[in-house]
Amino acid sequence: MRPPRFWDRDVDPRSREAAPLTRLLLTPLAMLYAGVTERRIAKTQPLRLSIPVICVGNLTAGGTGKSPVAAGLRDMLKARYPGTRIATLSRGYGGALKGPLKVDVSTHTASDVGDEPLMLACSGEAWIGAYRAAAGQAMEADGVDLIIMDDGHQNPSLHKDVSLIVVDSEAGFGNGYVIPKGPLREPVAAGLARADAVIVTGPGGIPEELSGTALPVIRATIQPTAPLQKQAYVAFAGIGRPEKFFDTLEACGSKPLDAVPFPDHHTYSDSDVRYLNELAKQYDAQLITTEKDFVRLREDQRSGIVTLPIRAEFGDRSALDRVLAPVADRMAR
Repeated sequence: MRPPRFWDRDVDPRSREAAPLTRLLLTPLAMLYAGVTERRIAKTQPLRLSIPVICVGNLTAGGTGKSPVAAGLRDMLKARYPGTRIATLSRGYGGALKGPLKVDVSTHTASDVGDEPLMLACSGEAWIGAYRAAAGQAMEADGVDLIIMDDGHQNPSLHKDVSLIVVDSEAGFGNGYVIPKGPLREPVAAGLARADAVIVTGPGGIPEELSGTALPVIRATIQPTAPLQKQAYVAFAGIGRPEKFFDTLEACGSKPLDAVPFPDHHTYSDSDVRYLNELAKQYDAQLITTEKDFVRLREDQRSGIVTLPIRAEFGDRSALDRVLAPVADRMAR
């Protein structure tokens, strides 16, 4: 399902779109959600592994670019530490398997392990584990040298050497309220207090909630890995913010002739694919989607569909190196 409009930060709080009565009624549930999260984090003793752990998390529900940032960090550190095994660890949201297990793109599907882990496994080593501490132990025992958690800032079961918060510059922290009153998984101040740095994605400005933070704020751009072929496109995406993908295509000089949004983690039916193919035929255009959406399509649904591969590029590498110093120290031992 799509997040409610009143979660957005650009909604006038005095307008009907802001749903003031609904937000008022949801206040007790938001307080309960925040309280449960706070107590769980405070009472849990994290398991510390003999290998370092970097967490790439966020404070909101919905897409901020965590997975591309996690993959970008993995690739950067693999180049820095050749010969080491650096793997991502995800919960496996949307998959039937609980793990811990290493994702195998030749046998696993998105319905097995979730779309984000499967996408990450296409470019490197990726694991899933519903129980992060157990998964971390399994990865350590298997010989992984460094773990990059894709999400998990609110999961206290595994000790993190470095915690990074990813924020989308355009969506920010939404209306500033906790689920279900807003998109926040916890209050901004509480989440930032456990972080070592903030990674800001997207072309917008720095969210005002970060104006007073003492944490390093590092820009990251999510960009295509290769030039986009100049032709007519019909785009579709079922990610946290589908419009980000459509805007990226336009920024590449190929504004889609039509763009079809789906809910995040959407499972594509045959009727969905038939509709998309018919739409592309009407426009005499090429169907294009995200890598995350592509792995959710069955093999027999993928014909005639291309993707836009992307990567995260970090702006201030020296600042990022300072943030990652604890990991460098542990890798050197």
